[in-house]
Amino acid sequence: MRVMVLIKATKNSEAGVMPGEKLLADMGNFNEELVKAGIMLAGEGLHPSRKGKRVRFSGGKKSVLDGPFAETKELLAGYWVWQVKSMEEAVEWVRRCPDPMPGEDAEIEIRPIFEAEDFGAEFTPELRAQEDRLRAELERPRGS
Repeated sequence: MRVMVLIKATKNSEAGVMPGEKLLADMGNFNEELVKAGIMLAGEGLHPSRKGKRVRFSGGKKSVLDGPFAETKELLAGYWVWQVKSMEEAVEWVRRCPDPMPGEDAEIEIRPIFEAEDFGAEFTPELRAQEDRLRAELERPRGS
């Protein structure tokens, strides 16, 4: 199963406080473990929400909101995408993670990613073929 591992933002991450050398090294080592174990598919840190935008959809209209966004506890500071055998395995990996926000309370959320079979009959053979084509295109190196 694939999961998205969400590192929640804190006051410091939203203020743009950058991680120190020790945390960068510890996270680099943790990421290396994840890659060697075949767990990590992707992962990145995110800039503070003041550099972001939100697009709101309401009543058929779209409006753009500029950051920063108020509720720090609902914002993200980074993410991973992992391939794991179970949610329990994902939890065990998160338990091994270095503290992502030293000196502050931190929270990491783990959410399963939908797979094709989760959509049932509504995900028709034509839609599955389209999804397969898109995935193949994404896996191709850019410019080829």
